Amino acid sequence: MKAQFAAALAALMIAAPVIAEEPAPAPAAASTAGEWRTFVTEAYRGKRDSVNFVDADHGWYGTGAGDLFATKNGGASWEKVASRPGTFVRAVGFVDRDNGFIGNVGTDYYPGVTDETPLYRTRDGGRTWVAVDTGAATIKGVCAIDILTVKRIYQGKLQPRTVIHAAGRVGGPTGMLRSTDGGESWQVIDMSAHAGMILDVKFFDENTGLVFAATHPDPAQAEGLVLRTTDGGKTWSEVYRSGRKLELIWKASFPEGGDTGYATVQSYDPERTTQLVIRSDDKGRTWREIEMAQDKTARQFGIGFVSKDVGFVGTAAGGFATTDGGKTWARAPIAPAANKFQALPLGKGMRLYAIGTAVQAIDLAAPPKG
Repeated sequence: MKAQFAAALAALMIAAPVIAEEPAPAPAAASTAGEWRTFVTEAYRGKRDSVNFVDADHGWYGTGAGDLFATKNGGASWEKVASRPGTFVRAVGFVDRDNGFIGNVGTDYYPGVTDETPLYRTRDGGRTWVAVDTGAATIKGVCAIDILTVKRIYQGKLQPRTVIHAAGRVGGPTGMLRSTDGGESWQVIDMSAHAGMILDVKFFDENTGLVFAATHPDPAQAEGLVLRTTDGGKTWSEVYRSGRKLELIWKASFPEGGDTGYATVQSYDPERTTQLVIRSDDKGRTWREIEMAQDKTARQFGIGFVSKDVGFVGTAAGGFATTDGGKTWARAPIAPAANKFQALPLGKGMRLYAIGTAVQAIDLAAPPKG
């Protein structure tokens, strides 16, 4: 069953039809506000997994073929800045225009992946990569990168501090890389006692965070799982378990500054029509299930919310949207298998990027305060 699961995911990476992408105006064009638009990118067979912007202009995405692309104009055009065949770029996270991290899914899962290095660092906008040195210990692969800027008092001054977590992986084994000094030094956390797969990670501060996971590396035995830590990953508590086999918690979204967040429940039961997301209103301490759709083709991937009420989900059948916190959902013109969303403050509004079989964005009004 694990092999069948890997094949199903690989089909989206390799065998999905190429989606023709029409030229799109620059994302800042006022005429496209409130509408999804698709950027012109190099053709790729299947879904791409991660997109990351540090400001309205500068962003990056990677592919399973080991290519990294960058934009300096908000996505209107993209340049291939690096290519590493044998690497599967599963996650991308940048601190600023120069400094970032590239996560590789690792070997023994997808065919053609030969690179055993789980995490790379770049100091020149992605053009050159150096393997992150974790000493003798390491993890098998990375599926998600979380970068958080916090402030700490140092010698009487309030100074910024960058906390980075890189976690994985799909199909196991599970582990996490943790840095509290911007990537200069790393701690390796073995997660095998807590989860069989890890698909996403989110930290609210230096100590409090969540991993979105599955109970078993074999999807036939896996149940969706969310774990929470309040001590920087030393200990973990289970805060959600789906209770159903063939399920994973794939991706999560917590709008900045709020307590409310959501995550996708990805089901590999071919007969299951009920598609669920989960919602937390207390920063992940507790969760409840919400029905998104009755459609067995709508296997879920990424999720992106710009407020506690307004958000989108990417599925194998396209996108879904809600404006009332998940009470009701409608179809949205998002390309199939949108695997990752990123919300970015933009002037008086918000921009939401999505990546999967296409790279897309939508400009939205800023959510109301309070």
